[in-house]
Amino acid sequence: MIRLPVVKQQVLPAEINRRIGRAMHTYGMLAHGDRVLVAVSGGADSLALAWVLSHWRRKAPIDYDLQAVHVDMEPCGGRPGAAAREIIGIMERAAIPVRVLPASWQPPPEAAGESRDVCFRCSRSRRNQLFRFARDHGFNRLALGHHRDDIIETFFLNLTCAGNISTMRPCQKLFSGRLAVIRPFSYLDKTEVEAICRRLGLVPVRTRCPLSGQTRRSEVHEMLREIYARIPGAKQHIFAALGNVRTEYLLGPVEHHADNP
Repeated sequence: MIRLPVVKQQVLPAEINRRIGRAMHTYGMLAHGDRVLVAVSGGADSLALAWVLSHWRRKAPIDYDLQAVHVDMEPCGGRPGAAAREIIGIMERAAIPVRVLPASWQPPPEAAGESRDVCFRCSRSRRNQLFRFARDHGFNRLALGHHRDDIIETFFLNLTCAGNISTMRPCQKLFSGRLAVIRPFSYLDKTEVEAICRRLGLVPVRTRCPLSGQTRRSEVHEMLREIYARIPGAKQHIFAALGNVRTEYLLGPVEHHADNP
């Protein structure tokens, strides 16, 4: 049985704690009275985030409601699947209420041999389910476990596969401000988030994915790993560049003066 340790400050090293707090403060992620829905997939990122948000609620000068939600990709006869049951157990031991939603769309069995666009469709379906649940149950914050590596990889995915310059924002307001997607781990690397999980004794839960390790994101991840190995400081410079966009040096239509058509 996985047992969460007694909450102690040293579980979050001072530097990690400081960067989480800086991300929350810089982007105004949480306020008193917020109702926060944390999406828990079972991976290290989401398990660590659920614990951190619960931990912060105990010591923060503000109060907010917190609930976990899991989109079950393998429900079994109207009951939660094996992965969902593990996640329920972990959340119960962390004293975090959790709701399991049977996935409204699942990749077909033959997806592994099809176009990798199925990955986009799957993630969009799960995201829309989360948005609907948040709306229907009065949550104004949706917390996701994305970290700095995810933000950089998304930038390169959009650049190389979608033809646009964009990425995930640490705090992104949607639906005329009724819901904000927050990413408290935006200033942490994946390895740092995984270290939090290990300190807590949390073991990631394996979920079904026919394209595991075969996605464009995994290819971008490998490409970036080589760039980081070849160019010291590249990751830090790329992340800084995402907040230092010089639009006057990007391609755009030329403005013609009336006297100079």
